[in-house]
Amino acid sequence: MTGVIEGRSDFRSYLADLNRAQKSGAGVPAYTRWVNRRLARGVAASAAALGLSPNAVTMASAALSAAGLAVMIAVGPTWWSALLTGALLAAGYVFDSADGQVSRLTGTSSPAGEWLDHVVDAIRTPAIHLTVAVAVMLHEPQLVWLAVVALLFTIMSVGQFMSQILAEQLVRNSGGEAAEANGARKSIMLLPTDTGVLCWSFALWCVPPVFAVVYSALFAINLVHTAASMRRKYRKLVDR
Repeated sequence: MTGVIEGRSDFRSYLADLNRAQKSGAGVPAYTRWVNRRLARGVAASAAALGLSPNAVTMASAALSAAGLAVMIAVGPTWWSALLTGALLAAGYVFDSADGQVSRLTGTSSPAGEWLDHVVDAIRTPAIHLTVAVAVMLHEPQLVWLAVVALLFTIMSVGQFMSQILAEQLVRNSGGEAAEANGARKSIMLLPTDTGVLCWSFALWCVPPVFAVVYSALFAINLVHTAASMRRKYRKLVDR
């Protein structure tokens, strides 16, 4: 990669660098693998060409997600507010995937930047589900059971986030690398666990009963996946 920002005209070269150095798609859910990462490369190349720092991209990601959640709370379940919420959350996810690419592209990776990225993720992860609980109680109180599901989703997602971060760190400290599953079939099977799918599910908020069914189904699937993932990580760490 060039590692040097020279101006707007370098967008194509930055994008070409990212396309050549893209991560393996092994074990990555389908939306993230084939949609989000591609969009993120475009955002990263644009940010580098404009001279934006990785931290600026991280904060843009946080702002987009916060805006989406604010719309859901402030406005009732209408078609435009639901679509806007989903689009803003999905855009926040794209920028979240782009900040690390900007740092690698421009040679500006730092512990502080990685820390900021993880802090934003640690706040956003529970905030998404807590927002569902608040929005339900404000706008659809007859679906109070969905608020309970959202609270359970919050606990599970925070646990999964910490499990993933800690496992990666512990494996790295022990001098190994986490094994990855591969294949397109695996990516498609993991689609219900994809953050992008969760983001776009909010577009269904315009029809609360439908959103409730889809959101609850995502919770149930993710609960099973999280339990299996935690068990697998624990056993691998025990064997080290």
